[in-house]
Amino acid sequence: MAFQITALYAFPLALLGLVLWFRVSMMRANLKVSIGDAGNPALHERVRQHGNFIEWAPWVILLMALAEGNGAGDPWLHASGALLLAGRLIHPLGLKAGNAAHPARYIGNTASLLALLNVMGCLLVTSFGL
Repeated sequence: MAFQITALYAFPLALLGLVLWFRVSMMRANLKVSIGDAGNPALHERVRQHGNFIEWAPWVILLMALAEGNGAGDPWLHASGALLLAGRLIHPLGLKAGNAAHPARYIGNTASLLALLNVMGCLLVTSFGL
């Protein structure tokens, strides 16, 4: 079985993950920091932006693949994929050490949470008929 809808969102999310990783790696190299953030707020932000991405994207994509494999409807899968992609694109813009209430942070996390809840609903319906 091909997971075309999941792949449609997994690919750009993988690219975004690489960009976030690259930003951390380049700043670490420039600052000569191997582990941690050496107390540098800008490096700390980048580490957390990448970390938050890794905390959300892989497992929502995995759940999307399971739901797609179970026969979840295309509109529901696209809703989760689009919400996750939008949320993960927006979130790093608002994850700032000096502004915990940045609107992009809330918008990004809310979109990711809605993606997760939607795909969980898809799994409940497709796996258990609820």
